[in-house]
Amino acid sequence: MITVQLLIRTGAYNETLEKAGLADLTTSMLTKGTSTRSAEQIAQEIEFLGGGINSGAGWNSSAVTIGVTSDKIEKAMSIMADVVRNPTFPRSELDLLKTQAIDGLTYNLTQPGFIAGYVASRYTFNEHPAGGTTASIESIAVDDLRAFYNKQIGPRSSVLIFAGDISAAAASQLAEKYFGSWASDAQEARYTALPSSGSNSTASNRLLVIDVPESGQAAVTYARSLNGVRRFEKTYFYPSAVLNSLLGGGYSSRLNQEIRIKRGLSYGAGSGFAWRPAAARFTARTQTKNESAPEVAELMIAEVNRLTTGEVPSAELDPRKAVLTGGFGRNIETTGGLVNALADLYTFDLPNTTLNSYVTDVGGVTDAQIRDFAKAHLLGGDIIIVGDYSKFKADLAKRFPDRAVNVIPVAELDITRPSLRKTS
Repeated sequence: MITVQLLIRTGAYNETLEKAGLADLTTSMLTKGTSTRSAEQIAQEIEFLGGGINSGAGWNSSAVTIGVTSDKIEKAMSIMADVVRNPTFPRSELDLLKTQAIDGLTYNLTQPGFIAGYVASRYTFNEHPAGGTTASIESIAVDDLRAFYNKQIGPRSSVLIFAGDISAAAASQLAEKYFGSWASDAQEARYTALPSSGSNSTASNRLLVIDVPESGQAAVTYARSLNGVRRFEKTYFYPSAVLNSLLGGGYSSRLNQEIRIKRGLSYGAGSGFAWRPAAARFTARTQTKNESAPEVAELMIAEVNRLTTGEVPSAELDPRKAVLTGGFGRNIETTGGLVNALADLYTFDLPNTTLNSYVTDVGGVTDAQIRDFAKAHLLGGDIIIVGDYSKFKADLAKRFPDRAVNVIPVAELDITRPSLRKTS
């Protein structure tokens, strides 16, 4: 089996809020028709090879990926080169893709957990959701796709990554054959940091409630923007990775222990870092009964605080490191996992040798590094609760008596406005 990915350093950061989702739509459309193949022909030819082709965008990059057995790689590469180099962006396919995206978003905006992350993208992180808004998706036209493609997708910002049963010489030959003559005016992406919200003064900065009457559950999110915390700096990345494993990285993590196992307030709680070229985004999140949302918010803040003060005994720290290194080992045993790991390194300008030192770098993280990182970067986050406010209003005021609560009815929510309200 061989997995090949064309990774392009272009993504949602290149868009405006008014065109949010353009990167994802453009890259997804690459497999929907070319000058020589229709979407149906692309699908049929790949299926005939017994392989797969996928395309799409994340925040930092776009990608087209194929996976086939080694004896089918030549034909698969010809299809990949065609969809990347000769897209025609059929209007009918774009209309279908937009309808599907809007339908999915409309449904997701009825779900408290999705709404919490959607709101955090603007309220805490001062960015737009990578998938776009209903209005931004609707506004995107074929000309927008062509303009994005011409400006962002080209050889200067791209890399071909091969993993599997193929030699370096054979991979180079295929790359030269199918992409050696690729010419484009597209420039390599230039990253800019977004301004941060909040401060480091307290364990919680602002408290936002999105009121969803008769919601079955409430979503509780702790969100913190970490501008200046860069993926390529080992002093940030590895302590943050071990910290996350400790706090919310699995069943035995502290958040899950306190919220689910000890108190039965949720089916699960977790946390994670999302990396940007010049920043990181941190969230801790869970869903619970409406009535217990204030208690869960209080527990989240307490666990973030505990990271900044208490020692982490080796009996707790060592297993959390083992979770990370074990997961890393399993991921790079597959061609797809290895390609994704290498794509991450390329996206953030890291050398391939970074993979060789991952286990050692994770193993070297100390509890003092975790405390220092948490103290410097995790305090001052926002609490965002999405649920039926009438069911937790009194308890929220009791548990956070000195905190001003910003309440926005879900019917009034509009993340395109600074106030997040349709009327302001």
